[in-house]
Amino acid sequence: MRIAFIGGGNMASALIGGLAGRSKQAPIITVIEPVAAQREALQSRFSVQVLEAPDQAALDADILVMAVKPQQMRDAAQACARWVSRQLVISVAAGIRIADLQRWLGGHPRIVRAMPNTPALISLGVTGMCAGAAVSADDRTTADSILSAVGETVWVNDESLIDAVTAVSGSGPAYVFRFIEAIEQAAIKQGLSAQDARKLTLATFRGASELAARSHEPPATLRERVTSKGGTTAAALAVMEQGELGTLIDRAVEAACRRGAELGDEFGR
Repeated sequence: MRIAFIGGGNMASALIGGLAGRSKQAPIITVIEPVAAQREALQSRFSVQVLEAPDQAALDADILVMAVKPQQMRDAAQACARWVSRQLVISVAAGIRIADLQRWLGGHPRIVRAMPNTPALISLGVTGMCAGAAVSADDRTTADSILSAVGETVWVNDESLIDAVTAVSGSGPAYVFRFIEAIEQAAIKQGLSAQDARKLTLATFRGASELAARSHEPPATLRERVTSKGGTTAAALAVMEQGELGTLIDRAVEAACRRGAELGDEFGR
């Protein structure tokens, strides 16, 4: 299998690292990256061909992964269009719709839209994906094998749901990091050292997430088991409910979802 990456930033690097680390059937990878410093970084980390600009030889691949920012996607796709014919194209840009990418690629139909997240950098990511109408079952399997190199995958049938995926898991790590930051700050305010606050908070998030992942019970049940009536947890949760935490999170996810659709409108012209 030959894969060409258009863009060599963090997400592309995570995917390349995951694919290159496979013990069996590692693909042949070419990366198109215009920034010299990033090209040097990729060449020093991975045994891949890195080029400044696309050409026919580089894009004569089985899979083309479009891994540039949304505002760069139109120019990048149009620069590649003349060499795109038989490839399965996978886009990992937020907001960019399949129909727009197809138009920029001269009508090329075999497109999968994907939204990974940053834990892919440590192979603990999750990617939401949606297939264009011309994508075959074999194409889906191929796309899944590539994105599963850095974590779990979820397929949705309605492309509009990719904006919801972006809002939940694509942007979600930032929500978690902000919550970690807030708890650390609160711990320090209560007298704990910064080092102890960090260790306690990170271990709590790691352990609670893993417990939820392994349990067959819903998070609400797990929460209730930690919450003794009149106890410390109940006192803390009462404050959160007074601040309408659930409503706040709902509004935040809705805002991210709406912004994903706006990006499609803004950069899909």
